[in-house]
Amino acid sequence: MFEALQDFLVSPAWAMAPPAEGSGPMGAIGGFLPLIIIFGIFYFLMIRPQQKRQKETAQMQDDLRKGDKVVTTGGIYGLVEQVGAKTVTIKIAENTKVKFGKTYISQVRSSAEED
Repeated sequence: MFEALQDFLVSPAWAMAPPAEGSGPMGAIGGFLPLIIIFGIFYFLMIRPQQKRQKETAQMQDDLRKGDKVVTTGGIYGLVEQVGAKTVTIKIAENTKVKFGKTYISQVRSSAEED
């Protein structure tokens, strides 16, 4: 009985037969087809939208002007006082100005938004 159980558990893998000789080049491509499909799904659902968001953020940071109401990545609300090549000076309170890198500006608020 133990031998029958052992033969059942340690049987040859019949499903692992070598490919048929007439399978041709489609057999090799067919093996990679699921990987290609998964990459396509990742590209359209994750990579492409992220690249689009990065371009929009970079454009927003390049278009900063004096007087824009902004929010930094740290959550500080302020008014743009001066724009440099890589930095922005933001007025966060009366007589209080802080200099940030442009990359730390996360959004420009519209004039209609209240504090």
